[in-house]
Amino acid sequence: MLKTPLLGLAALLASTVSALATDISFNDGWQFHRVESGPALGHEALPPADWTWETVRLPHTAHLEARIIQSAGRPQWQGDAFYVKRFRSDPAWKGQRVTLRFEAAMNVADVWLNGRHLTTHLGGFLPFTLDLTDGLKAEGENEVVVHLDNRDNAVTGPKSLKDLDFNTYGGLYRGATLSVRAPLHITDEMLAGHVAGGGIVVRQTHVDSARADLTVTTEVRNDAATARRFIVTQRLLRDGKTAAVTASTVLDLAASAALSLPQDLSVAQPRLWSLDDPALYELETAVMAGGKVVDSRRTRIGLRSIVMTKDGLWLNGRKTFLRGVNRHQEYPYVGYALSPEASRREARLIKAAGFDYVRLSHYPQDPAFMDAADEVGLLVLDGIPGWQYAPQDPAFAAQVVQTCRDMIRRDRNHASVLAWECSLNESPMADALVDALHATVHEELPGPGVYSAGWMPRAYDVYLQARQHRLPEAGKKEAPPPAPDKPLIVSEYGDWEYYAMNAGFQQGQWGDLLPQERSSRQELGGPEKGLLQQATNVQEAHNDNLGLTAMGDGYWGMFDYNRGYAPDLETSGVYSIDRLPKPAAYFFMSQRDAQPDGAGAMVHIATRWTPDSGPAVRVFSNAEAVELRLNGRLIAHQTPDKDRLSTHLRHPPFTFHLDGFEAGTLEAVAYIGDRAVARQQVHTPGAAHHLELSLDTQGVAPAAGHNDVLFVRARLVDADGTPVPTTGTDIHLGLAGDLTLMSPDHVPTEAGTASFLIRVGDNLDGATVTADGAGLGAVSLPVR
Repeated sequence: MLKTPLLGLAALLASTVSALATDISFNDGWQFHRVESGPALGHEALPPADWTWETVRLPHTAHLEARIIQSAGRPQWQGDAFYVKRFRSDPAWKGQRVTLRFEAAMNVADVWLNGRHLTTHLGGFLPFTLDLTDGLKAEGENEVVVHLDNRDNAVTGPKSLKDLDFNTYGGLYRGATLSVRAPLHITDEMLAGHVAGGGIVVRQTHVDSARADLTVTTEVRNDAATARRFIVTQRLLRDGKTAAVTASTVLDLAASAALSLPQDLSVAQPRLWSLDDPALYELETAVMAGGKVVDSRRTRIGLRSIVMTKDGLWLNGRKTFLRGVNRHQEYPYVGYALSPEASRREARLIKAAGFDYVRLSHYPQDPAFMDAADEVGLLVLDGIPGWQYAPQDPAFAAQVVQTCRDMIRRDRNHASVLAWECSLNESPMADALVDALHATVHEELPGPGVYSAGWMPRAYDVYLQARQHRLPEAGKKEAPPPAPDKPLIVSEYGDWEYYAMNAGFQQGQWGDLLPQERSSRQELGGPEKGLLQQATNVQEAHNDNLGLTAMGDGYWGMFDYNRGYAPDLETSGVYSIDRLPKPAAYFFMSQRDAQPDGAGAMVHIATRWTPDSGPAVRVFSNAEAVELRLNGRLIAHQTPDKDRLSTHLRHPPFTFHLDGFEAGTLEAVAYIGDRAVARQQVHTPGAAHHLELSLDTQGVAPAAGHNDVLFVRARLVDADGTPVPTTGTDIHLGLAGDLTLMSPDHVPTEAGTASFLIRVGDNLDGATVTADGAGLGAVSLPVR
């Protein structure tokens, strides 16, 4: 039995450092070659000696694309790409286990080590781990070769690119990690491949404000030649202070064997993870042998209770409606190759935009985004790749089920996961596949608080119904069947039902479209009338959703994006593809409650206030009343007046009717009670006078050495600093220091702003951006 008292154990673990457990970034020093044309090479192909190579760092896109891809006169690049990395083994690795984990590789990956083929991995959205131990050279260079093929694949789906409603890009677009572990070690969950096991699994068996009970299951493997004796310890910390600690008895494990050890922890008066207070704990798991820590793992968790019924969602015992949005992870130019910092900026932006829930459409997204969702208080619906494609092929079905397992194994300990969308979006799945996917969710995560979710009404715990599927299709006499008697999420709304009169599935057919002035697809630089119509559509559809028993809804979508089958952007986003807000974004911001003392109050005047602006001025606010003034004159002081578009809204927009346009200043002041809590002014712009330059960091500073990408904004302003919302003014951006432009160096303004995308190199010393254009002079800004 263990002789160390538990009170002394925490001190022992805090002071013991494992010299044998090492994780090494494997992102630098790759050689890259893209095959520009020709037939597929086949997975057995290795690069010939006479190729030329480019040195790159991960995350990396296999091909820089145009902002609007097909505007370049060709579809998105698909083909063969090779990555090669050479490295030397450290003498300290002798006798250790060495593994290599790729977080994503699009779409079919073949990997060789020192000329020996290790694996063919199918699917481009989830990690896979390889054991390099037996193939490493103790002397001389080792060589890892990765051959990627991102062409259409019948087994992985999600559909042929030319028919797909989004794009799947190429490359090693997430990071890679080399791990060195003692023979006695905690397993990698992807390499272990065990149902409900591998690595560390944290299950929360009971959580309320008085007590949280956890079961932590750790899989330990012994790759030594002889049996080993050890203990496993668990320590849970909050803000560096121990909240709970436990240790196993002494365990014996035979050579070449593994065991899964469950251990119970209990936390008194836990600080619960919630949307408003995303409190996180850190779990330290250690394997101790011979009085030393030989391996350890840190797992960040949030303690929370999720219960879903047909009547709604209860988060920590409180009924909660989730106002949400769908997100594609695509950036312009670089596709999926986002730095961890860029993914964190995305989560922060979504939270700041008024959302508490994100549907990850339609594939698993970056681990850094998941981490940031935990941090900012976003619940996510984690989903497998799928879109209107479900061939009756056993190999395809097996791949789908395995993808569901892999997604759960990667993300199972995140506080942010609401449910598991192991469902092929809008695809006619066979009953056997639906049953297998639903069962897989509960096989991988047995116990309470786990929910499968799918768009078909049978089997799944949660029904996902898009609003357009709830509405009658044109030309059909019968109404859609009623939603099943189970928890409901409106998976998508606000776009397709306003864009296509038939509201059906044929996205690639462009007939029966509503007039542009009724569409939710509006460009940021388009007419003000169209952008306000998008906001009206959002309001109408969201209000309609609130009349259901649904626990939440997800607007389609957060950002504009490219599509494989279309020559233009899909512009239903409340933000542009460059991450700039449209008026509809402020509608969502206004739906989040302010505090009684005014904290969190907002007000936004949704007009550019130019001669093209209409006399009806819309104002979004979450306050009790809004006052509008024009050039100092009071127009009106209004309280909300609910109409048919806002019967269920907590904070309907305010509309002020003016006699006509009058140049000058509009000012809105928001009130709670008799106290002014927020104000905004909009000025009629004059002629463009100069440029203002800014970095869009969302509070996450540029990171050197990570291939960090971020937007640079060059904004037109008049002599008084008022934004000038002109579209089409050419702006040039120059760089100094270790920076690279991912966008062109000349970009036209959209609604007064030119957005450039830069990548940060090894350091920020002297890193500066300089913008000029339209005879407005140059302006510079350091990148830091």
